[in-house]
Amino acid sequence: MRVSTRDGSYDVLIAPAQLSILGQTLRGLGIEGRIALISDATVLKHWGAFATESLKAAEFTVVTLSVAPGEATKSLRGAEALYSRLIEEGFGRHEVVVALGGGVIGDLAGFVAATYHRGMPLVHVPTTLLAQVDSSIGGKVAVDHPLGKNLVGAFYSPRAVICDPTVLKSLSRRDRWSGLAEVAKAALVADEHFVDSLERDLDVIGNGLASEARMSEVVERAARIKAAIVSEDERESGRRAILNFGHTLGHALEAVTGYGPLTHGEAIVIGMRVALEISAQLGHCSASDAARALALLSRFPAPPPLPRPPREAMIAAARRDKKARSGAVKFVVLTGIGKADIEHGISDELLGLAVDRALDEFSDGPR
Repeated sequence: MRVSTRDGSYDVLIAPAQLSILGQTLRGLGIEGRIALISDATVLKHWGAFATESLKAAEFTVVTLSVAPGEATKSLRGAEALYSRLIEEGFGRHEVVVALGGGVIGDLAGFVAATYHRGMPLVHVPTTLLAQVDSSIGGKVAVDHPLGKNLVGAFYSPRAVICDPTVLKSLSRRDRWSGLAEVAKAALVADEHFVDSLERDLDVIGNGLASEARMSEVVERAARIKAAIVSEDERESGRRAILNFGHTLGHALEAVTGYGPLTHGEAIVIGMRVALEISAQLGHCSASDAARALALLSRFPAPPPLPRPPREAMIAAARRDKKARSGAVKFVVLTGIGKADIEHGISDELLGLAVDRALDEFSDGPR
């Protein structure tokens, strides 16, 4: 599929065994020069040799830059460490960054590629469900700040996004369900028929029992939603904001819990559940549609028990969210199954209610 941007367009390639022909694919895209393969120790253990051998078979020189796994790496300090390695290895602006990993690697490596020498070519090779269907598509790259998620970043389009659904078999159950949260989000805001199909086999997919063909279909359908919306609104000045359904409170939860105890998907599921209640309360969504969406989200596993975060810290984090304007919180609401809209500037009272409902998820324990 093709994503259109101000700086040109790029392809999202989805097919089993793409990793084994990665070098050949990059040559076909006209990519030349040394490659800085940025990944983490966990991904390299499973897929590093496959990627490196394929790149070397296509006569690329590869320098592997490994970072520690986890959201804590996605910081200015993490970026600085990668800048140092690139400088030490003598990389120039016309050589290539290949981001091999999940959303953290894609965001961090993408941010480094966007800013080192004012921009290096970037290729995303996402290895998690979350990254394949969401974070690798759309040109957003960023690092976290202690006061908020993704607050330091840029729009920077890759040369290509190369997805191999085969690699998803190495995911843990928790990571698979985390990625599935973004799949459910895409369906809920843009494709009722996709919701229908997820209602039939959500648990099969989440528990790793889906066939390779089904996983490829899930990746493609969710990625097509993201690609179409991004092509229509690259810089999030309009419709693209609906892809933030559940993210205002989800990002706040990640920030106040210290980036790690909750996976991104776990936080977003909580955010979507609360957003559904707000949607119904504001009259945007019928009670039956809200109940149907909530039934789907209630099938997601509960996160591990955690201490209840401070209420005021949650409110402050929501107001600092990058989608807020002048402290007014922009909230994505569901208007039907497969339809969403943006509520600009919800009231302080409603924000407080939303935060309280999100925090109830911590005190109530597993659903």
